[in-house]
Amino acid sequence: MQQSSELFFASSNEHKFEEAQRILSNFGISVSLFKTTLEEIQSNSMCEIAKRKAIDAYSKKQKPVIIEDDGLFINSLEGFPGPYSSYVYDTIGNKGIIRLLENTKLRDAKFVAIIAYYNGVDDVKLFESSIPGKISSIIEQGGWGYDPIFIPDGESKTYANMFDKDKFSHRSVALTKFSNWFLDKQKDNGQ
Repeated sequence: MQQSSELFFASSNEHKFEEAQRILSNFGISVSLFKTTLEEIQSNSMCEIAKRKAIDAYSKKQKPVIIEDDGLFINSLEGFPGPYSSYVYDTIGNKGIIRLLENTKLRDAKFVAIIAYYNGVDDVKLFESSIPGKISSIIEQGGWGYDPIFIPDGESKTYANMFDKDKFSHRSVALTKFSNWFLDKQKDNGQ
Protein backbone atom coordinates (compact mmCIF):
# COMPACT_ATOMS: atom_id res chain seq x y z
CA MET A 1 0.00 0.00 0.00
CA GLN A 2 1.34 3.41 -0.92
CA GLN A 3 1.15 6.02 1.79
CA SER A 4 0.66 9.67 1.04
CA SER A 5 1.92 10.78 4.42
CA GLU A 6 4.95 9.88 6.46
CA LEU A 7 4.66 7.93 9.68
CA PHE A 8 7.38 7.97 12.31
CA PHE A 9 8.12 5.60 15.16
CA ALA A 10 9.49 7.79 17.95
CA SER A 11 11.90 6.05 20.30
CA SER A 12 15.45 5.94 21.53
CA ASN A 13 15.28 2.13 21.37
CA GLU A 14 16.34 0.84 17.95
CA HIS A 15 15.33 -2.74 18.88
CA LYS A 16 11.72 -1.62 19.38
CA PHE A 17 11.81 0.24 16.05
CA GLU A 18 13.23 -2.73 14.13
CA GLU A 19 10.57 -5.02 15.56
CA ALA A 20 7.81 -2.50 14.82
CA GLN A 21 9.11 -1.93 11.30
CA ARG A 22 9.08 -5.69 10.54
CA ILE A 23 5.56 -6.11 11.90
CA LEU A 24 4.12 -3.01 10.18
CA SER A 25 5.69 -4.00 6.85
CA ASN A 26 3.46 -7.12 6.90
CA PHE A 27 0.53 -4.71 6.57
CA GLY A 28 2.21 -2.60 3.88
CA ILE A 29 2.78 0.24 6.33
CA SER A 30 6.06 2.06 6.00
CA VAL A 31 7.51 3.68 9.11
CA SER A 32 10.71 5.63 9.74
CA LEU A 33 12.63 5.95 12.97
CA PHE A 34 12.51 9.28 14.74
CA LYS A 35 15.30 8.67 17.22
CA THR A 36 14.58 10.79 20.25
CA THR A 37 14.28 10.64 23.99
CA LEU A 38 10.69 11.20 25.07
CA GLU A 39 9.26 12.67 28.23
CA GLU A 40 8.39 9.81 30.58
CA ILE A 41 6.01 10.97 33.26
CA GLN A 42 5.79 9.02 36.49
CA SER A 43 2.34 7.49 36.54
CA ASN A 44 0.63 4.23 37.44
CA SER A 45 -1.29 4.54 34.16
CA MET A 46 0.48 3.22 31.09
CA CYS A 47 -2.19 4.92 28.97
CA GLU A 48 -1.32 8.32 30.43
CA ILE A 49 2.40 7.68 29.92
CA ALA A 50 1.82 6.63 26.29
CA LYS A 51 -0.40 9.65 25.56
CA ARG A 52 2.18 12.08 26.92
CA LYS A 53 4.96 10.40 24.96
CA ALA A 54 2.96 10.62 21.72
CA ILE A 55 2.20 14.31 22.26
CA ASP A 56 5.86 14.97 23.10
CA ALA A 57 7.01 13.08 19.98
CA TYR A 58 4.60 14.99 17.74
CA SER A 59 5.68 18.33 19.21
CA LYS A 60 9.29 17.51 18.28
CA LYS A 61 8.66 16.02 14.80
CA GLN A 62 5.49 17.81 13.63
CA LYS A 63 4.53 14.69 11.65
CA PRO A 64 2.24 11.73 12.46
CA VAL A 65 3.94 9.54 15.06
CA ILE A 66 3.49 6.30 16.88
CA ILE A 67 5.18 5.39 20.11
CA GLU A 68 5.22 2.13 22.00
CA ASP A 69 5.24 1.81 25.74
CA ASP A 70 5.26 -1.53 27.48
CA GLY A 71 5.41 -2.99 30.93
CA LEU A 72 6.13 -6.30 32.58
CA PHE A 73 3.62 -7.02 35.35
CA ILE A 74 4.61 -9.79 37.77
CA ASN A 75 1.70 -11.14 39.82
CA SER A 76 3.64 -12.16 42.95
CA LEU A 77 5.22 -8.69 43.05
CA GLU A 78 1.81 -6.94 42.98
CA GLY A 79 2.28 -6.03 39.30
CA PHE A 80 5.80 -4.65 39.75
CA PRO A 81 7.62 -3.34 37.73
CA GLY A 82 4.57 -2.47 35.56
CA PRO A 83 4.71 1.08 34.19
CA TYR A 84 8.17 1.48 35.75
CA SER A 85 9.64 -1.40 33.73
CA SER A 86 12.13 0.71 31.78
CA TYR A 87 13.55 2.29 34.93
CA VAL A 88 13.68 -1.07 36.72
CA TYR A 89 15.43 -2.68 33.76
CA ASP A 90 18.01 0.14 33.71
CA THR A 91 18.63 -0.14 37.45
CA ILE A 92 18.38 -3.83 38.45
CA GLY A 93 17.95 -5.56 35.09
CA ASN A 94 16.94 -9.15 34.54
CA LYS A 95 19.31 -10.34 37.27
CA GLY A 96 17.44 -8.19 39.79
CA ILE A 97 14.05 -9.51 38.69
CA ILE A 98 15.28 -13.11 38.96
CA ARG A 99 16.67 -12.33 42.43
CA LEU A 100 13.33 -10.87 43.55
CA LEU A 101 11.63 -14.13 42.57
CA GLU A 102 14.28 -16.61 43.75
CA ASN A 103 12.24 -17.87 46.73
CA THR A 104 8.88 -18.19 45.01
CA LYS A 105 7.31 -20.65 42.63
CA LEU A 106 4.65 -18.06 41.74
CA ARG A 107 6.13 -16.69 38.52
CA ASP A 108 2.98 -15.66 36.61
CA ALA A 109 3.31 -12.38 34.74
CA LYS A 110 2.00 -10.50 31.75
CA PHE A 111 3.56 -8.21 29.20
CA VAL A 112 1.43 -5.22 28.25
CA ALA A 113 2.08 -3.02 25.22
CA ILE A 114 0.43 0.21 24.19
CA ILE A 115 0.85 1.80 20.79
CA ALA A 116 -0.11 5.48 20.76
CA TYR A 117 -0.74 7.31 17.48
CA TYR A 118 -0.92 11.09 17.22
CA ASN A 119 -1.23 13.29 14.16
CA GLY A 120 -1.50 16.66 15.90
CA VAL A 121 -5.18 17.06 14.96
CA ASP A 122 -7.23 14.20 16.38
CA ASP A 123 -7.07 12.87 19.93
CA VAL A 124 -4.26 10.44 20.73
CA LYS A 125 -5.40 6.97 19.68
CA LEU A 126 -4.32 4.01 21.86
CA PHE A 127 -4.01 0.31 20.98
CA GLU A 128 -3.35 -2.05 23.88
CA SER A 129 -2.45 -5.70 24.19
CA SER A 130 -1.63 -8.07 27.02
CA ILE A 131 0.16 -11.41 26.77
CA PRO A 132 0.11 -13.73 29.81
CA GLY A 133 3.14 -15.80 30.69
CA LYS A 134 5.67 -16.46 33.39
CA ILE A 135 9.15 -15.42 34.43
CA SER A 136 11.91 -17.92 33.72
CA SER A 137 14.09 -19.10 36.58
CA ILE A 138 17.20 -18.35 34.51
CA ILE A 139 18.24 -15.62 32.10
CA GLU A 140 18.44 -17.11 28.62
CA GLN A 141 20.88 -15.91 25.99
CA GLY A 142 19.77 -13.61 23.19
CA GLY A 143 17.05 -11.06 22.80
CA TRP A 144 16.92 -7.69 24.48
CA GLY A 145 15.15 -6.08 27.42
CA TYR A 146 13.03 -8.57 29.34
CA ASP A 147 12.92 -11.02 26.40
CA PRO A 148 15.47 -13.40 28.04
CA ILE A 149 13.22 -13.97 31.08
CA PHE A 150 9.61 -13.87 29.74
CA ILE A 151 7.96 -17.11 28.61
CA PRO A 152 4.52 -16.60 27.01
CA ASP A 153 1.75 -19.02 28.03
CA GLY A 154 1.75 -22.15 25.93
CA GLU A 155 5.44 -21.85 25.08
CA SER A 156 8.57 -23.42 26.55
CA LYS A 157 11.04 -20.76 25.41
CA THR A 158 11.49 -17.14 26.35
CA TYR A 159 10.89 -14.41 23.80
CA ALA A 160 14.68 -14.25 23.38
CA ASN A 161 14.79 -17.75 21.91
CA MET A 162 11.61 -17.81 19.87
CA PHE A 163 12.00 -17.96 16.13
CA ASP A 164 8.62 -16.33 15.50
CA LYS A 165 8.26 -13.81 18.36
CA ASP A 166 6.93 -11.19 15.92
CA LYS A 167 3.83 -13.30 15.29
CA PHE A 168 2.39 -13.10 18.79
CA SER A 169 4.36 -10.81 21.07
CA HIS A 170 2.59 -8.12 23.08
CA ARG A 171 4.05 -5.54 20.70
CA SER A 172 2.85 -7.46 17.65
CA VAL A 173 -0.73 -7.70 18.92
CA ALA A 174 -0.88 -3.95 19.67
CA LEU A 175 0.72 -3.09 16.30
CA THR A 176 -1.78 -5.35 14.51
CA LYS A 177 -4.66 -3.48 16.18
CA PHE A 178 -3.06 -0.18 15.16
CA SER A 179 -2.45 -1.37 11.59
CA ASN A 180 -6.04 -2.47 11.04
CA TRP A 181 -7.31 0.88 12.33
CA PHE A 182 -4.71 2.89 10.38
CA LEU A 183 -5.45 1.15 7.08
CA ASP A 184 -9.21 1.66 7.58
CA LYS A 185 -8.57 5.34 8.35
CA GLN A 186 -6.53 5.74 5.16
CA LYS A 187 -9.22 3.98 3.15
CA ASP A 188 -11.86 6.30 4.62
CA ASN A 189 -9.69 9.27 3.66
CA GLY A 190 -9.31 7.97 0.10
CA GLN A 191 -5.61 7.20 0.41
